[in-house]
Amino acid sequence: MAEQTGRWALILGASSGFGAATGQALARAGYGIFGVHLDRRATMPLVEEVQAAIRAAGQEAIFFNVNAADPEKRAEVIRAVRERLGPDGKIRVFMHSLAFGTLLPFVPQEGTAPVSQAQVAMTLDVMANSLIYWVQELAANGLLGQGSKIYAMTSAGGTRVVPMYGVVSAAKAALESNIRQLAMELAPLGVAANSIRAGVTDTPALRKIPGNDKLAAGALARNPSGRLTTPEDVANHIVLFSSVDSHWMTGNVLGIDGGEDIVG
Repeated sequence: MAEQTGRWALILGASSGFGAATGQALARAGYGIFGVHLDRRATMPLVEEVQAAIRAAGQEAIFFNVNAADPEKRAEVIRAVRERLGPDGKIRVFMHSLAFGTLLPFVPQEGTAPVSQAQVAMTLDVMANSLIYWVQELAANGLLGQGSKIYAMTSAGGTRVVPMYGVVSAAKAALESNIRQLAMELAPLGVAANSIRAGVTDTPALRKIPGNDKLAAGALARNPSGRLTTPEDVANHIVLFSSVDSHWMTGNVLGIDGGEDIVG
């Protein structure tokens, strides 16, 4: 694939899972990477590995260790991006891959308290509504334009029931709705916005879900391709979609799962 030198991506959740894999894949395709992540000292070595891989591909890795849902920190990142790209620079790829939410039941269960109103609000704000606020600021600062692509990571949980996943499921459904609205409003600018529904993937986020071993085993058993989805599968497709004029593909939920979702 031809390199796309001078193009930039902004990735929320850039330090692990889908975000980390996509940052590295885009770097190999010629993109500089702005990465937003939230890591403590114990996990910083993993962040440094991601940055090193991006730089090894010959690209800049400009990372911000901040809470992506904090309005002031969001504004700081956008200002830094605008300054680095100059008055006419654009973000070619914006990826929303934030996996921080509450995994509790709606009603009390034996030994488990139900989710609180504050936890519901936090999960929806981080995993769904933050997409709106980031796109608002990117657009207001002239950082989106013809050919820009927006990708938001959803899951099959957006339409299906999984134990303890109710609040995250609601956030994924809201995220998909937000993408559809953004796709409509940004289409006149030539900006495409799509959700990415990956198959069950062994990521840090999956490992936090109660019963994740059963989820993975079930997905592996039914996937006609004979394996689980990997972060690299998603990353490679994002590079592919972003390497051509694909703005006519917008407002969709794009399944990248080897056929997992079509098998009952």
